[in-house]
Amino acid sequence: MQALILIGASAGGVEALSAIFAALPASLPAPVLVVAHVGARKSLLPDILGKTSALPVRFAEEREPVHAGRILLAPPDRHMLVANLAGRAMVELTRGPKENHTRPAIDPLFRSAAAAFGAKVVGVILSGHLDDGTAGLQAIKACGGKALVQEPQDAAAPSMPQSAIDHVEVDWRLPAAEIGPALLALASGKPAALKAVPPLQPAPQWIAVENRFARGVGNMEQLEKIAAPSTFTCPECQGTLWELHGQQPQRFRCHTGHSFTAHVLGELQHDKAEDAIWAAVRALQEKEKLYLNLAAKAQAWLHPGMAGDYAEKARQAGEQAEVLKRALLA
Repeated sequence: MQALILIGASAGGVEALSAIFAALPASLPAPVLVVAHVGARKSLLPDILGKTSALPVRFAEEREPVHAGRILLAPPDRHMLVANLAGRAMVELTRGPKENHTRPAIDPLFRSAAAAFGAKVVGVILSGHLDDGTAGLQAIKACGGKALVQEPQDAAAPSMPQSAIDHVEVDWRLPAAEIGPALLALASGKPAALKAVPPLQPAPQWIAVENRFARGVGNMEQLEKIAAPSTFTCPECQGTLWELHGQQPQRFRCHTGHSFTAHVLGELQHDKAEDAIWAAVRALQEKEKLYLNLAAKAQAWLHPGMAGDYAEKARQAGEQAEVLKRALLA
């Protein structure tokens, strides 16, 4: 296998993938593995992308060998990893912990392939929000592979490729229309430097440990080797988050395996805070309604003092609800 092409995409990525696949010939001498943020629901992505591709496009299957001239997509609700089986690439599918609040995520594929195939790996980051894929691209570069990123100005959602450019020494940044020809050149052994692939070296410790978590076999003792406890709580399982040593962008992982960049964690905390405030608004509105009903009954039973107390509590609850609603809508 001369090269193993990995592509990560999110919002706006379908258009970029379609343009790339349209430029790849059926004789492409390399396999292509793709993670798009399809979530857990049934997806028609293979059918959509297959319309522009001379290569067969389908969801990957557990433990299938990876062959040149095929495009395999991570299926819904499964991380797609790569293992090295006697020098040949094999797919692993897992419902391991979500990373960056998504499954499938880009980082697990990139990390696993980097550890398994080193300098043979070419990682590509396309359009998407936030920064999934940046850490995976760092792993590819740490193991001797190549990094290619869609030009942010060409991307419908530029933050994912921009994060990669900001934190990884990328080899190429290209518009989507030029990525396909570049991948073909790389898969064909051009530039010439790719023809002499260095021997596979052991992956750095942080990559090896994080790959174990993606496969569902990581533990606290291993996490302690690459991270330290933080003051933050995992939004997935409510456990303590550990901050990974020396990672840019800043990243966190809990001992059950959920992983987040600081940006993703911030977005999730914002969502949880908003949900909590809306829940408080609902509770206060229900409280207001309850005390209004009690006030009406007290008035009907000729207890004007009690009715006044209930009416005052209803007024306070209504005002508090309005304050929180104004904060939410500001």
